[in-house]
Amino acid sequence: MKFDIVTIFPDFFRGPLDYGIIRRARETGLVTIAVHDLREFAHDRHRSVDDRPFGGGEGMVLKPEPIFECVEGLGVVSREERMAGRAKQSVVLLSAQGKRFDQSTASELATLEQIVLICGRYEGVDERVGQYLADHELSIGDYVLSGGELGAAVIVDCVTRLIPGAVGNEASTQQESFTTRERSTAAGPNSTCVSGGLLDYPHYTRPADFRGMVVPEVLASGNHDEIRRWRRRTALEKTRCNRPDLLRDAMLSKEDAELLTQAGEDEN
Repeated sequence: MKFDIVTIFPDFFRGPLDYGIIRRARETGLVTIAVHDLREFAHDRHRSVDDRPFGGGEGMVLKPEPIFECVEGLGVVSREERMAGRAKQSVVLLSAQGKRFDQSTASELATLEQIVLICGRYEGVDERVGQYLADHELSIGDYVLSGGELGAAVIVDCVTRLIPGAVGNEASTQQESFTTRERSTAAGPNSTCVSGGLLDYPHYTRPADFRGMVVPEVLASGNHDEIRRWRRRTALEKTRCNRPDLLRDAMLSKEDAELLTQAGEDEN
């Protein structure tokens, strides 16, 4: 997998991509990351990459010329060919107006060979970049950042860990928050449960009693079926409490419905 990041602040990426899983994936050749300074594709005396928008308004907007020139020089095929699936490439525009990035989108991107990430700045990017150059416009959340650099780093991290070989125990990526059953190909140990689109279940480690805060007895029982049920129930509880919106799309079984009812009765 190759990531190409287009930004006006290339030095931003000197730190975030040099640690942990991303560093190991780069060292083993699973991923390569190239950062491109957008100002190198501006040909005026001041290396200008932004301008005032037509129609007036506050702030400056990134111009289309340097972005198109930069991306077109990265070996990507046309947008039409990418959209038709004739190349394992994608050009992504990071934008507050984009579709919200999620685990499902990360899984789709992880199947590609090249991803170009365009980091927006200022008041935005000329609309023609999103309409005619990028095939995805993504936002990492419902808030506004100063630029797309943080979002690009998030996407690189999230996608990299889904590439086979990047994470030491690949089964762990199939039993995390937001991972759907469709993506899980391993049954896994019977004491755990695949997320199924829910938040992850709680985790505990030694000591079993820390300052009077005791690990739930069931986790030390050795009864794998009861552990599985406990983990599923607590995942459902946490999801209902913190992210009830996820329950609308989660694949819930009859047992899940019973566990949710049980959890509600326990609260009362």
